[in-house]
Amino acid sequence: MAVPKKKVSTSRRNMRRSHDSLKASVYNECPNCGELKRPHHVCSECGHYDGREVTDVEAV
Repeated sequence: MAVPKKKVSTSRRNMRRSHDSLKASVYNECPNCGELKRPHHVCSECGHYDGREVTDVEAV
């Protein structure tokens, strides 16, 4: 059975875990309506993507 020979210090343990935290979600402002939207996604409020209307929001 594998057992550590020495105690892992809190500093070393925390450095190992430094990448395990959750990342904050990234949002950009829609240039058409100003609402927050995910990058490279159609805006759910106005239906625009890349400067043109892709979906009709009123019909959906």
